[in-house]
Amino acid sequence: MSTNEVMARLRAAVSALGDVDVSAWPEDTLKEQLGELSAALVSLDSLLTRVADEVRGRGLRIEEPVSA
Repeated sequence: MSTNEVMARLRAAVSALGDVDVSAWPEDTLKEQLGELSAALVSLDSLLTRVADEVRGRGLRIEEPVSA
């Protein structure tokens, strides 16, 4: 997969996550999905940590963009 394809997929993932509004989910739905949601969040955390560690391992910093 090319770098451009990877970055496009990352942007799509960020966009999809931005659309998640758990506060709007009914309580029963949240309880039903909690196991799957928890697994997804733990997996995301692990993968984001791995990517960030790889970037830092190459001597680069990860900086938050400055808002306009």
